Amino acid sequence: MKNIKIESPDIKITLEVKSLNNPTAQKISASLPVESKTKIWGDEIYFDTGITAPAEGATLDVSVGDIAYWPDGKCLCIFFGKTPASTDDKPVPASEVVIVGRASVDPVLLRRVKPDSKILIE
Repeated sequence: MKNIKIESPDIKITLEVKSLNNPTAQKISASLPVESKTKIWGDEIYFDTGITAPAEGATLDVSVGDIAYWPDGKCLCIFFGKTPASTDDKPVPASEVVIVGRASVDPVLLRRVKPDSKILIE
């Protein structure tokens, strides 16, 4: 996984992703490219990948900029701030995720992404 591109009529974003070297990240990388539509949950963008990947090392401990695989939904998640499960400014996923990469994120820009925006993972 090298890039995540998000497009809607009023915004175009490219996130450069540094992939981790774990079985989940390897499975996802081998299944790329994937195109999907965004969903929003607080300051988290997530999207269906249709990929079933290992859940080794799943955690609730994520940070801003983490790209994670959510096994329950076969989704990738981009964390860029507080989520509905957060008790402070740190993001908290809905359930355990596997961190598969990291990216520099601009929360102000990512908050402009709307549900159902096109997203491409390369």
